[in-house]
Amino acid sequence: MASPDACLTYLPVLAEKMRVEGFPQIAINTFSQYYKQVVSGETGLIRDAEIRPVQPPEINEAKNLSALASSGKKAFSKVVRIVLNGGLGTSMGLSTTKSLLWVKNGKSFLEIIFKQVEQQNVRLALMNSFSTDRETREAISAMRTAVCPLIFLQHHFPKILKETLGPVSWPKNSALEWNPPGHGNVYTALWASGSLDELLKNGIEYAFISNSDNLGAVLDASLLGYFAENGFPFMMEVAERTPSDIKGGHLAIRKKDGQFILREAAQCPEEELTAFQDIQYYRYFNTNNIWVNLPFLNRFMQQAAVLSLPLILNEKTLDPRDPDSPRVFQIESAMGAAVSIFKGATAVLVQKSRMVPVKKCGDLLLVRSDRYLLTEDARIVSNPDCKTDRITIALDPRYYGKIDGFESRFESGIPSLLECESLTIRGDVRFEANVKIVGGVVIENRKSGQTTVKTGSVVSHDLVL
Repeated sequence: MASPDACLTYLPVLAEKMRVEGFPQIAINTFSQYYKQVVSGETGLIRDAEIRPVQPPEINEAKNLSALASSGKKAFSKVVRIVLNGGLGTSMGLSTTKSLLWVKNGKSFLEIIFKQVEQQNVRLALMNSFSTDRETREAISAMRTAVCPLIFLQHHFPKILKETLGPVSWPKNSALEWNPPGHGNVYTALWASGSLDELLKNGIEYAFISNSDNLGAVLDASLLGYFAENGFPFMMEVAERTPSDIKGGHLAIRKKDGQFILREAAQCPEEELTAFQDIQYYRYFNTNNIWVNLPFLNRFMQQAAVLSLPLILNEKTLDPRDPDSPRVFQIESAMGAAVSIFKGATAVLVQKSRMVPVKKCGDLLLVRSDRYLLTEDARIVSNPDCKTDRITIALDPRYYGKIDGFESRFESGIPSLLECESLTIRGDVRFEANVKIVGGVVIENRKSGQTTVKTGSVVSHDLVL
């Protein structure tokens, strides 16, 4: 790699690339600041020596806040629910907007969110990406809904070549020259689009931000009451880590100033991953359900040249589908990382029921199954008839890793999982209707072709087909 001074000669080229795309100056300034950090050798890594674990007495628990629900309900007229809606679900093989995938009772993530907002009579805003904006707007136009969401666009950053830190040129697909800047961009995009100003003019003071694929993230009155009554600038919902959460970002406390801090997996040195994954040591993970005081955010943005969230530097191949394409760096940030820069920020411990993400086809299988119910007020809740507290799903990625393969193998319906503790599928297996899984089960097809679990089967022990 060239010297830092030589690398910085690329910055005007990268900035002009963003300017041609029509990005606001604050987005260009934000990228420029991160780029200078990368050139100077900054990796974004956060070491164990800099932080310490959060102890239980240092955060409040949501279960103790029910008395504040009435206060929260009174504040519903002052709150906006902001949904991050920029994902295409490429990890599930989708090439369309992920929130438009049907997830429960034939309804999509977006339809369920709209119903939740209708029931609670609160404002809705969507942060779309350039990839999801058109499809999302078309889907909303086709809905029978009185909800009229505020929509603003996420920015994107130019990828940079790992070898030279220079700009990327990929004429065969110029869209691959760009990367989403992470959900940390929500604050800058909200402010730069004028949406923050519009919300404030309409008396909106609080924002609840969550991912479109997390249907457990319903606006909660007691949490809003706690947030509003205490005048916090920022609040992160965290949950107790379990073995399935070892890769998620964890909450910690920065030793030098006692401030909460979020450390993502990409910010952990490789030699410290064992400690990072120790769920007894770092006990709390970020659910990515975030509360923000909007007047505070507005003042912060007016005073700061950029919102300098901690850098996340992700190394990738330029074309995710081509392992031989050049290695690049993607500059990103996480919205939860604002907990480390907003003075007075806090965290609150919530139940895992507020974290029902669908990141893989195995998650989709679980949510579509009878272990979850869709209530009349559009909440996704655990089925009280479940006979097991926890369940693990492991589907053969060759056949179930992408949505088309998944759908074709469960086209007759999802098996009953009410009595299931774990389900592992190896090989190509198709399920007919009314199948029930009981206990911990491995279903394996050792043949070259597809095999079938027949209609009405009750699988209560390992099965080789």
